This record gives sequence, C-alpha cells and structure tokens, in this order.
Amino acid sequence: MPIEKRTYCRMCSGKCGMVAEVDNDGRLLGVRGDHEHALTQGYACFKGLQSAAIHNSPERLLHSLKRTPDGRFVRVPLEQALDEIAARLADVIGRNGARSVALFRGTPNYANSAASYMIRYFMKAIGSPCFFSTMTIDQSAKWVTDDRLGTWRAGRHRIETADVFMAFGYNPLLSIQGTYGFNVNNPAKRMREAKARGLKLIVVDPRRTETARFADIHLQPLPGEDAAIAAGMLREILQQGWEDKAFCARWAPGLADLRAAVEAFTPEYVAERAGIPAALFRDAVALFARDSRRGIAMTGTGPDMASHSNLANHLVECLNVVCGRFNREGERVANTGVLEPLRRLRAEARSPTRSWERGAKGRVRGFGRLNGEMMSATLPEEILAPGEGQIRALFSVAGNPASVFPDQRRTAEALTGLDLLVALDSAMTNTAKLAHYIIPPRLMFERPDAPVIWETVAYPVPFAQYTPAVCRPPAGSEVVDEWYPFWALAKRLGKAIVFCGEPLDMAVPPDTEHLLDLITKHSQLPLAEVRKHPGGVLFRSEPQFVAPADPDRAGAFDVAPADVRAELAEVRGEWPDGAAAATPARFTHRLAVRRMRDVMNSSYRAIPAIHSRVPYNPASLHPADLAALGLAEGEEVEIESAHGRIPAIVKADETVRRGVVTVSHGFGGLPWEALPYRQAGANTNLLTSIDQHAQTINAMPRFSAVPVAIRAKRPPAIPLDGRLL
Repeated sequence: MPIEKRTYCRMCSGKCGMVAEVDNDGRLLGVRGDHEHALTQGYACFKGLQSAAIHNSPERLLHSLKRTPDGRFVRVPLEQALDEIAARLADVIGRNGARSVALFRGTPNYANSAASYMIRYFMKAIGSPCFFSTMTIDQSAKWVTDDRLGTWRAGRHRIETADVFMAFGYNPLLSIQGTYGFNVNNPAKRMREAKARGLKLIVVDPRRTETARFADIHLQPLPGEDAAIAAGMLREILQQGWEDKAFCARWAPGLADLRAAVEAFTPEYVAERAGIPAALFRDAVALFARDSRRGIAMTGTGPDMASHSNLANHLVECLNVVCGRFNREGERVANTGVLEPLRRLRAEARSPTRSWERGAKGRVRGFGRLNGEMMSATLPEEILAPGEGQIRALFSVAGNPASVFPDQRRTAEALTGLDLLVALDSAMTNTAKLAHYIIPPRLMFERPDAPVIWETVAYPVPFAQYTPAVCRPPAGSEVVDEWYPFWALAKRLGKAIVFCGEPLDMAVPPDTEHLLDLITKHSQLPLAEVRKHPGGVLFRSEPQFVAPADPDRAGAFDVAPADVRAELAEVRGEWPDGAAAATPARFTHRLAVRRMRDVMNSSYRAIPAIHSRVPYNPASLHPADLAALGLAEGEEVEIESAHGRIPAIVKADETVRRGVVTVSHGFGGLPWEALPYRQAGANTNLLTSIDQHAQTINAMPRFSAVPVAIRAKRPPAIPLDGRLL
C-alpha cells in the first residue's frame, strides 16, 4: 500500500499543499492536491501534478558529470568533482581576483530556502560582488520603482479587501506571482470569490488572457504602450480632480511636476497611439479612480519586459500613490508573518534611495546594482570584455542563461569562453551542455524546506508550513542538497561561511534542518512548532494594526524625478500628433511575451505528459491577421526582427489583438544545434539584443513589443529549366 505524506509544491510562489504517495522504498509514486490545506484547498496545477514523472524521469541527471576535451560528459564522483572545481576556482581567483567569479541564480532557487541563503553567503565568503539572478532580467522594473519612487512602509491594498484591481500585462490566473497583490493560492477560485464579493477588474493586455475573461473592462492595446497609457490615466485623474488630495499633499510633494509631465498624454492621443477606444479608456480611469476607494494597479511581465519598462512601472505605481491606495493608520495588518520577526508597520513613505547610483559599478556600460545584484543582461559582456575584473568562472544555480538571456548567440559565445562553468541542474539544459561540470541536486520532495521568502506579501493571512523530505532520491544516485557544494567549496578554499550571523563549522557539514533553524531563529512562531503541523498552520497571533507615522521621519514619494520626466518627453516624441511611431515599414507586427499554462520557463520540457501537450512554441495570431498575410493555421513561417530570425508554426488565436504575434520563451536548443522545430521549438531570444533598446538603470533588454515581420517558409519555385528562382 502506498504511504501518504503531506507536503507542498515548490515550483512557484503558490506553494500549493500536496499529498505525496511513496512506496515502502521511499520512491515517489504520485502527488495530488491537499484538500485539507488551509489556503490552496486541493488546488494544484498541471505542472505540479507531474512531480513524480519529474523525480523519476529517465532523463534526470543522477551523478556529477565532467566535460572532456572532446565535448563528451563522463561520470565523476561528487567529492572528486568538488576537488577539481575548487582547484580550478583557486587558479581563477589567483590569476584574476575574486571578482572574476560570478553566480547566476535561477527562479527555482528562490523556492529552496537553505540554498537561496547559502549561495549569497558563499559569494560573500570568497569576496566576489558578481551576483546575478533572473530578477534583473525579468521584472527588475519593480526594484527600480521602489528605489526611484519610494515605498509605503505599511504596504499596498490587497485584492481581498479591494473594490478594484487593475492588471497591466499581468495574468495571475496563469503566471503565479504571489508577491504582487493577488492571492495565488487556488487563483481561479480566489478570483471568482473576489468577483462575487463585488471586485471590479480592469485588465490592460494585448491578449484576452485567462484573467481578462473576468474583466469588467479590458483595454487591448498594442504591446509596449503601457507607459503612454499610464501617463494618460494620471493626466485624466489629475484633470478630473480624482486624486486623494490629502494623501498627495503629505506624501507626494512633486505632484505639480507630474501633472506637467503627463499633460500631453490626452485620452485621444493615448487611444490613437495604443489602438484602444478613447471612451473605454476614460471608463477604465473613472472606475479605478472615481468609483473605487480601495484597490491597486500592478504590472506583470508584459510591461516589465517591453520598451520603457522602468517608466511604465513607475507610472503605474504612481496611480496607486495619486489615489492613495495604501494601508493607513489604524487598519489591521492582514499578515504579520510567522517565520520572520514581527515588524511594526507605520503609515509613512520611505523616500527613494536610488541605490544604483552608489557603490561599485559593473565594468559594462557603467551599470550599478539593485538589491545587491548586478544586472543580468550585462553578464555576457562581463565575460567577453577583456581587462581587469573580467569574469572567468560562473556558477549557474537552478538557472538556464543559455536559453533565457537576450541575444542567444552572444550569450552562448560568452558561456563557451569561460575558464570554468559549473551548472547545478537535474537536466541537460542548454546551459548544462556548455558546462565543465554538472552537479545534480535533490529535487523538491527529496529535501526538507519551509517557505520563508516573501512570506508576508505572498500569503493573505499569517500562515506557515514546513515539509520534511517525503521521498528518497533514486537508488544508486549521488544527488546532493543544492547548498552543499558551496559549503564544500568554501571549505576547500579555506573560506569561512557566516550563515544568518552564525559562523558555520567548516570541518563538519551542517544539515538542511540546521540551516532552516538558523534562517528562522527570530521567527514569531518557532520552526520547531511549525514542524508539528503537517500541511501548515494558521498562526493565531495578537492582532496588529498600522502604527502612525514617525514624526522624526520625513519620507515622501518622488513621483516625478528628472529622469522620469525626461523619459516621458522621449516617449511623447516617439509619436507626434498625427504621425505613426518610427517602426521600419518591413515590420508588420509586434512580438509579445506569453506564458503557457503547462510549462515553467525552460524547465521540465522532456517530461512526456508536458512534451505531448507543448512540443514547441507556436506563433499565435488573430485569424484576420493570418488571412491578411495569406497564411493558414499550421503553416511554417519565419519571424524576423532587426536582430535575427526564428522558425515558427502559426496558430489562429482570437484572444490576440490584430497587429500582435505571441510566442512563448524558453524553447529551442543552442544556436548551432539543428533540432527539429516540431520537437523543440525555437528560442525567441535570437530575436533580441543585449544592448539595443536596453533600459538605462537595469540594462533590461526588450523582450516584448519587438517589431517583427512574419513570412511563409515555402520552398522556392522551380521552373521547367530546373533553376531556382
């Protein structure tokens, strides 16, 4: 009989409760949603339900591998691999200094608490500042906004108590981003509950997404026009006097500068530029600002990966500031946290820090840091550019930069030129193929864990959960906890690791449980107590309320700093009245980013149930656009940008607005691999550039709203004389 164990999924920030079935040997047989879980109540997505197939996949890497000079991979014992890596690392540091060592963190590492802390402390121990992550190549516009606009210490409104929610290019029913104001624990159910309660939903998205199907108002603009739309909304609010005047007088002293900066973004101008009805635009603004008192506007990967992403995010957050959509003095704090210290929240603004302007700069294009991280889009250049501080060694932890970085050819060139590339991965990803060493980690149900990152913003209530390892790694394997190689390398290099303020014993390795205890040592409810509650625990803490502002603090939002005003003027100049935007005539469509329900970025594509559903990434267009281009559904095409071209198969999709083509990212092999498109798809980053159209503060590339042309891929005609036309 299978043994059932309660646990939780760690594929994304949803942390859905699961029941795992294991056999007597500890082998994972299957998983299902946990109907007794307090938050997710039995919900689990298709990807999470494939966990047993992922754990037991014949494609899974189970032993450390070393690449030989002829390009083959051979099996090597873990400790021998670590000895060799340490020796090569010491040589790199000895010749080039600690700055020549870099680390890139992939999204799954955030859901591995012990490892996510350890990699930071390892880089600190060896003295390298070269820490990169998916955050600075995904939605770093949010970090820029926090540092340039400021933040509210008591937090924004949440959907649970909102009258209105406005989503710019954000599809929470499909893309689980639980830190951005929407409760992703069983998302469709939460949306239905909110709508039944009376929530008004506004969606700004070029596609009628899963979220947009619930919308009261759906604005369907051309991709990349979010900054203009948000500027126009701010203008309308200020023109009509719908701003929260008392809040703005105290916390937004630059409102007059903002008013002047958005004056040219009239409803008619915005409607013509974005391709939306002016009346519907006005209705959306009135619903958000005039007719509602609680609720926020948020962005997702759409605006945050498109042109002017930092400006768009800043202006959307200004909608919340101008309308005062923040928790106020005396309001009850919904989630005070469980596995973190109790913090007193005050009804006050934290002034901008503009952290990227201070401290050490990268060697490439003079970019600074955000939250202690370097800008990921500069990593290939940091590797390729010779000189002092050139990166020569890279650890890729649960990431796949060879698939997800812009300009895939240039990125692959950089990775192949490293003196040392180590990939911690369970699959032979594009990045792993280029690595000198691959160290496979334990997968999520094979390790203990507790979600401690973004706890107070991800959960709507004070809730904590812990899971032991509920199954064993496959028999005969030599997989390892993802944190262990970094402790082991620090030991070999003679470096001491201080973990959450506690020096680790560098003679005897710690265990994951000990590391989790150190991470949560100041928690409100001891982790030892949480461990007693399989499936999680709702923490019955004393009610906490938002405290008044500290009279000794003089914080304020900076709604219209000089660089924002300058970029607004630049955006306005791109499209003068009565003129079209300056896009080459040969480009007929804008390529927009799009996520798929059944895949997670570039992960787990070889799993049969997943691959059978999405073997490749089709190019989705409106049926009328297919007809206008003379294409039939299922036809092979080429998509060309100013930077490159990829093959695709077109698909009719009435949810996509005309003039737009959507293609999901993370597919395809390495640039020089001749993988069949129908088997592997194509990598959209062959269409993108590292340095052209990049943002000024965070080097964010333009992944969305990319001008493209779409042409049939047909064999050339052969006339009677046999010569190709």
